[in-house]
Amino acid sequence: MTTDSQDPIPGLIIRCLQGNQAGYADLYDHCAAGVYRLCYSLVLNAQDAEDVLQDSFVYAFKNLHRFDPSRASFKTWLYTIAVSRCRNTYRRKRPLLIDISQMFGFDVAAPEGDSSPEAANAQRAARDAIKNALAELSPALREAVVLRYGQCLTFREVAEIMDCPLKTAESRVRLAHDRLRSLLNEHGRGLLDELLSY
Repeated sequence: MTTDSQDPIPGLIIRCLQGNQAGYADLYDHCAAGVYRLCYSLVLNAQDAEDVLQDSFVYAFKNLHRFDPSRASFKTWLYTIAVSRCRNTYRRKRPLLIDISQMFGFDVAAPEGDSSPEAANAQRAARDAIKNALAELSPALREAVVLRYGQCLTFREVAEIMDCPLKTAESRVRLAHDRLRSLLNEHGRGLLDELLSY
């Protein structure tokens, strides 16, 4: 494994495999925020997401010697572990509703120059419509749309993480997108289009 000056992960993995404890801490610090956002977006609960995050890293660190960079990127490998543990969590629990701005990792701003109570109410109604629609998605469709739009992954990465063919990943994202559109009123669809354009 060669190190790339642009990507610190290969060097951190080498340090970990050499038994350097600080390497594990650095690798965790480098990746934990993204894994947490992914977990939160899938299990829809902060405490469950934290538990899955910890469990995912424990497993990843114990099995780091099995990571093969010729088969997948470290991010894809780690996200696959996290998604698997999220599935175990939401099989046991009924999904809770989620704040869409937290799910996608950014705040939805009010229309520029419009800070009236009516605009704030319209924005809140649109967010509520989207989070209710997200809660209606099956876990597989929610995973696909969160990985694609919430984590900005390619369809190939989504397919690898979800352990399905590329066409299946593309289909799930399209179905999730279509299902969300069908559940939303006109105002909610406009906000959804804005969110998915990032």
